[in-house]
Amino acid sequence: MSEPTPSSSPCRIVVMASGNGSNFQALIDAVATGQIPESKIIRLFVNRGKAFATTRAERAGIPWEYFNLISNGFQAKGEKDPQRVQESRDKYDAALADKLLTGDYKPDLVVLAGWMHVFGKPFLDPLEAAGIKIINLHPALPGKYDGAGAIERAFEDFKAGKLENNKTGIMVHFVIAQVDRGAPILTREVECHEGEDLHQLEERIHSQEHELIVEATAKVVKEIIAKKSETS
Repeated sequence: MSEPTPSSSPCRIVVMASGNGSNFQALIDAVATGQIPESKIIRLFVNRGKAFATTRAERAGIPWEYFNLISNGFQAKGEKDPQRVQESRDKYDAALADKLLTGDYKPDLVVLAGWMHVFGKPFLDPLEAAGIKIINLHPALPGKYDGAGAIERAFEDFKAGKLENNKTGIMVHFVIAQVDRGAPILTREVECHEGEDLHQLEERIHSQEHELIVEATAKVVKEIIAKKSETS
């Protein structure tokens, strides 16, 4: 009996990152080794000009693009008016969605791997309508410490004796309009230790992020491939 052949249509992944890109690197490595099956990272987007993630992309031969709210002309530098800021963000989100939907790199999956921008409905709705999944890594457990500064807030609660079971954690979840409230894909608890400082806690959390984002991405990719097989 012949071996089953891989799908002729791999899962196309776009990654978005804002900084060092260590989670992006974990995804690159996992795709290369087959830990994330039948998949290809087709593009990286960054929104910070000095993001080291771009160097990682170049080393791996992955095309990348810098797309920034201010540098690309969506918002004036120093703009404070809440209405104008929101309008600018909406236009930026819509333009980035349009890039994904009309370019040569339309993905099956978008992975936010340290992407420091909260997407609104002008980005999320068109991708949902096109059947494109969006997942995000967040350093907290479901329903806890939504948004920025999650590790710091958990650490402060731990020091104050307010952290439930002395545990925080990490999760990968589907992205919806409510920040960090999408359905969890995978979670992992991380216990806080007496005598540990914030930096040490951050290091322990970050050391587990790479594994979790790979496992969660692989899980979603398998579901996407299975759905493709059903409809082919």
